[in-house]
Amino acid sequence: MQIRESAEDYLEAILYLSKTHEHVRSIDVVHHLGFSKPSVSVYLKNLRINGYINTDTNGHITLTDEGMSIATKIYERHQVLTDILVKLGVTKEVALEDACRLEHALSDESFDALKKYYTNVML
Repeated sequence: MQIRESAEDYLEAILYLSKTHEHVRSIDVVHHLGFSKPSVSVYLKNLRINGYINTDTNGHITLTDEGMSIATKIYERHQVLTDILVKLGVTKEVALEDACRLEHALSDESFDALKKYYTNVML
């Protein structure tokens, strides 16, 4: 199933927040992404209905196996692309923004080639 860029951003945000928070709640996603509470609520409901996240009775959000798989892939892309751009002399702020756009646009083949080059030559 093809997933939209916005869904990838939400899943990546939940993964990131789960690394920095004991529990992830919708308000954490609101603050992290800078979207309105109603927009985040609707989007999280759609992610839950489509099997990418679970929410418990306390409102804690967790990724399903499928959601984790997508989030991990996007998070890795973001980290690697940011690191490459910074090593090439791009400021951290610009590198973070550009990596966010690039992580969705690159094919798996192109990303794998960049990652291989990065790990073999740039590190």
